[in-house]
Amino acid sequence: MPRASTRPPRDGADERTVRIARKRFARRQWARRWLALRGLVALLLVAALLAGAAWLVFFSSVLVVKGVEITGTDVLDRAEVRRTAAVPMGEPLARVGLDEIKARVESLAPVKSVDVSRSWPNRVRIAVRERRAVAVVERDGVVRGLDDEGVLFRTYPSVPSRLPVVRVVAGTRAEALAEAARVVDALPGNLAAKVDHVSVKTVDSISLDLRNGRSIFWGSAAESDEKAAVIKVLLEQQASVYDVSVPGQPTIRR
Repeated sequence: MPRASTRPPRDGADERTVRIARKRFARRQWARRWLALRGLVALLLVAALLAGAAWLVFFSSVLVVKGVEITGTDVLDRAEVRRTAAVPMGEPLARVGLDEIKARVESLAPVKSVDVSRSWPNRVRIAVRERRAVAVVERDGVVRGLDDEGVLFRTYPSVPSRLPVVRVVAGTRAEALAEAARVVDALPGNLAAKVDHVSVKTVDSISLDLRNGRSIFWGSAAESDEKAAVIKVLLEQQASVYDVSVPGQPTIRR
């Protein structure tokens, strides 16, 4: 009689093996598809984030202009700067034209330079650098400040004691006035304190009239450092007129 087999039937085990293999195959297929799609999904997410950020910054009402910060004003009134700047309130801060605001503020005579920037989340910052008077010019009873570039930019109720007066003659051109301003700005403090007024005819005909009645013919602003060194020595000699227009060949007239 044949001996019965003790091995279990293989149908159930084979089916389980097939199922496991299929699951592994499906996972590998999904992993391959995900690898292929992952870059696209990431790109779409980044694009969505950028679009949302762009809308928030450029078009939403969240980051609109709500105020203006003004610094550096002394001669100017801040309200005047604010009116001239004409910053568009309620407009998205990112879309505000900073160059246009800068140009408008620079049109104010006392402004030497200005920096306009965005102050997030909702303000425009205007940093003003004002002109500094080195002398004054009196015309028709009006005293006006003159800066080192020859720009008349402000008025005074009277002549300040700390500033020399620049006197011009009929027909004095703007470039001559600017040259006189450069002369005054180049004077050392001890000499500037002795100056009562500066007489200007042309660019190369500028004189310093001292408080003690003596006069220095300076010429132009060229070589002002050398001229200042020479006149410091010459003033030790008694004279009525000192000519340092050519510092290498100074002269005096008693």
